[in-house]
Amino acid sequence: MDDDAVKPLRNFRVLTLALNVLATARLTRLGASVIKIEPPSGDPLATACPAWYQALTRHQEIVRLDLNSSDDRTRLEQLLKPCDLLLTASRPRALAQLDLDWPTLHQRYPRLSQVAIVGFPGKQAELPGHDLTYQAHLGLLNPPALPRILVADLAGAEQAVGTALALLLARERDGTGGYLQVALAEAAAAFAEPLNYGLTTAGGMLGGGLPEYNLYQTRQGWVALAALEPHFWQRLQQALRLNQPEQTKLVQKDLAQCFLTRTALDWERWGEDHDLPIVAVKEPPIKPSASLVL
Repeated sequence: MDDDAVKPLRNFRVLTLALNVLATARLTRLGASVIKIEPPSGDPLATACPAWYQALTRHQEIVRLDLNSSDDRTRLEQLLKPCDLLLTASRPRALAQLDLDWPTLHQRYPRLSQVAIVGFPGKQAELPGHDLTYQAHLGLLNPPALPRILVADLAGAEQAVGTALALLLARERDGTGGYLQVALAEAAAAFAEPLNYGLTTAGGMLGGGLPEYNLYQTRQGWVALAALEPHFWQRLQQALRLNQPEQTKLVQKDLAQCFLTRTALDWERWGEDHDLPIVAVKEPPIKPSASLVL
């Protein structure tokens, strides 16, 4: 297959002022030409995690500008002229001070579209926040442990890509650029819905309430069992020769005793042999890499 066939954005040009580069990494993989504007000090991610920064900005043009400088502002205007999409992640007030608010931009560049990543939607867009505070607000934290996943940042990046594609499609149809906000708090809230509806709460169907969807300790390590579909669950019980009592607690007890007979990796291989969704739980890194220290 022709590589161009899987790069539908190959003729589109994107300029990003956002230090969050997850969305532009996706747009780059879709074929877009991306110019990433950084402050003179660079992107903090380049210092905090150089390997990830390099992976995310691969094939992007990095331009460092001081937007408080009139010369650099002129340079930014020159870079914006041929672009199809602008991605920002600043509060509206800060963009307005730089004459980068949507009304000003749209008047200067009528075919340019903008995806504005903000913390909170609408009138709350000026409120500060970060992934940690969004998760805290939604009840996704289990103190004192910090989250292993940047839910709002990752979900927001996916929403920003989808929003960008919608704006570009509308521009191709109507001939004029459009503006949409992506609120990270709302992106995280979408990920919290299974919890809010009780699906993943402690004891919920996907929160430990089902023996066929649970974590089990083995002779060495833990396994994740996700035999939700009836055919998987029946096959598991038949393969393990388990009794099938009606009481969920008895089934879970039998499974727990059974999984203690082998190691997690042995069970993973056994699951592959029996076409069952059983996976050894991977251990997280014990110590942070030196490159992650700010």
